[in-house]
Amino acid sequence: MSLHLGDEAPNFTSDTTDGEINFHEWKSGSWAVFFSHPADFTPVCTTELGRVAGLKSEFDARNTKAIALSVDPIEEHRAWAPDIGEVTGNTLNFPIIADADKTVSHLYDMIHPGEGDTSTVRSVFIIDQDNKIRLSLTYPKSTGRNFDEILRVLDSLQLTSAHELATPADWEPGDRVIIPPGMSTPDAEDIFTNVEEVTPYLRYADAPTS
Repeated sequence: MSLHLGDEAPNFTSDTTDGEINFHEWKSGSWAVFFSHPADFTPVCTTELGRVAGLKSEFDARNTKAIALSVDPIEEHRAWAPDIGEVTGNTLNFPIIADADKTVSHLYDMIHPGEGDTSTVRSVFIIDQDNKIRLSLTYPKSTGRNFDEILRVLDSLQLTSAHELATPADWEPGDRVIIPPGMSTPDAEDIFTNVEEVTPYLRYADAPTS
């Protein structure tokens, strides 16, 4: 199945380390970071899940829930969880989906035959409170994800959802933002502060604070 930005994230019901969940009901009213990992008891995945567990307060501040998936059975997830806490110092605090029959993996196109087997690659989806896919990333199995970047993108997505603006290259929260080309400079000056016209199509302004 080919998923695109703006599509509704497919719903599913699955067993997880937190019990059975209906995805849309579980994340109701929240954003979600939904990511797959190739296998339990693997080194890169252990560091990744520990990192996400350590970011719980950051996700909470953004009204965002994290959820992971692999094609291993629930018993393997539960047996692996203590390793994550011991190795990274962060106790698992979000659900891991058990997708042994690969139903959800195929629904989200997380299995790439060219990677050599039937486990998932490192897919990431950011899904908004209306269940729309706002970002998708795919990392190879050999490369751990940069979750600081995922938080940065989440901040940008939430800001641009609340205000008519864009964020420039390497933007970080608190940096100046870009006024969209369809808005005139006089209209922008009524909405934003410290508008700076670099070219007729590139205008910066201070980021809104609310």
